[in-house]
Amino acid sequence: MGEEPQRRLAAIVSTDVVGYSRLIGIDEAGTLAALRNIRAELIDPLIERHGGRIVKTMGDGLLLEFPSVVNAATCSIAVQQGMAQQDMDLRIGINLGDIVIEADDIHGDGVNVAARLQEACEAGGLALSGVAHESLGNLVDATFEDAGPQEFKNIERPIRMWHWMPDMAPSPIRRHLGQKLAQADKPTIAVLPFDNMSGDPEHAYFADGIAEDITTELSRFGALFVVSRHSAFKYRGDGLDLAQVGRVRWSHLVGQFGGVVKVYS
Repeated sequence: MGEEPQRRLAAIVSTDVVGYSRLIGIDEAGTLAALRNIRAELIDPLIERHGGRIVKTMGDGLLLEFPSVVNAATCSIAVQQGMAQQDMDLRIGINLGDIVIEADDIHGDGVNVAARLQEACEAGGLALSGVAHESLGNLVDATFEDAGPQEFKNIERPIRMWHWMPDMAPSPIRRHLGQKLAQADKPTIAVLPFDNMSGDPEHAYFADGIAEDITTELSRFGALFVVSRHSAFKYRGDGLDLAQVGRVRWSHLVGQFGGVVKVYS
């Protein structure tokens, strides 16, 4: 009989570059050089300073392990603040969970959840699991907003998700419902996923990258309320009901306060 796999509880961080495939298509050499410089000058030094370990690189992404969620969140916030001066945007997912150690690599449900959170994250921000957020307590001077339970691919249970963005002041006032609903006067835009008309499944990454980039650029305008990529991309596929998409905004707001939107016809 083989030995039981080694396990431990760890803070896992998953990152990737928003619209990386499109950037590579436009300027491969320049994109690769820029990413190398960002890692050497910003990301890797911050990981080391906060006690993190680079488990592996995956093209434009990194899988990291930290000794605590406080270290992971503090490092990730510093990275995103530094990325504000760059021409690339990152998405970062953070989870606290059980991992399986195999040589220098890690696997398991804890890693999978971190990856799904990263995919659902807003460009330039962080997405934390509920258990990761709970472990932070008041140890990190930052404001996180509750996005409610989320359903993720290949994850059997709903995962509560918390968001952080660079423009979130460290004040609990931001969590007040009145301030959220005060945005109701702003025009709302949802960038839906583009169809891949080429017939080549590999080109779907380019279509998604264009939609992500448009969402990111629109979100820079304070006069607009831009529905998150994660919420808008739920409506991928045929038979799109635009009236249902129009409710995404309210679903997003209600979900931040632990509510559930039910639609009756």
